[in-house]
Amino acid sequence: MESLKYFELRPSAGGSFSYGWRKMFEKSFLPLLVAVIIVGLLNGPGYGFRGEWNGDDINGFGLLLLPLALFALAYAFLFIPVIKYGKKKLFLNAMRDEEVDLKVMFEGFKTQYLNIILANLIVLALVTVGFFMLIIPGIIVACRLAFVPYLVMDKELDAMKAVEKSWQMTRGYGWTIFGMAILSFFIIIAGLIVCIVGVFFSSMWISAAFATLYASVDGEKEDENPIPILGVNEVEE
Repeated sequence: MESLKYFELRPSAGGSFSYGWRKMFEKSFLPLLVAVIIVGLLNGPGYGFRGEWNGDDINGFGLLLLPLALFALAYAFLFIPVIKYGKKKLFLNAMRDEEVDLKVMFEGFKTQYLNIILANLIVLALVTVGFFMLIIPGIIVACRLAFVPYLVMDKELDAMKAVEKSWQMTRGYGWTIFGMAILSFFIIIAGLIVCIVGVFFSSMWISAAFATLYASVDGEKEDENPIPILGVNEVEE
């Protein structure tokens, strides 16, 4: 009789992208694709306003743009983060072979809304301060806080606890996350080169990979790896 035995190894960028690629095509491809398209479409209005203000703008037409500017800020900080955090939870469910329901993307509005908004603002503030400190600290902070959205949605931690837990969980994985971010950039470029539609598939793959990394690190910290992405031996028994 043949069986597969999985042994735990240190989570890796290659293992995360490999497993994420396989899982996103298994049985949740359509809802994951729809989720990426939804986020892409909803992101549009947040980037649609670009105000350039000078002294003359305050009079006349500039006053008409002020409500749009306020709406754009509210949309970017009070709406979009909830959808993005929900998308991360959706991909995490898919990587764990749990139910993949698009309603998950909107659950944050009624369950974790304040935590999502606060967590997003805290991460943004810390990363921004880090970038003002000669960029490198900002990159480090961004990598170490990469798990914050998953912890808010998966563990239902409040904002500060999620930040602290992410910093703890990513200890020793900073270079892995940074490497995945660099690789993600080239995957997006490849998606653009192949076809504009390819960006959606690139985004799916990247989201699946980072969800996989979180799940595998979480499993490692809990002394059980629910996603055997990093070492598979086939053993005859």
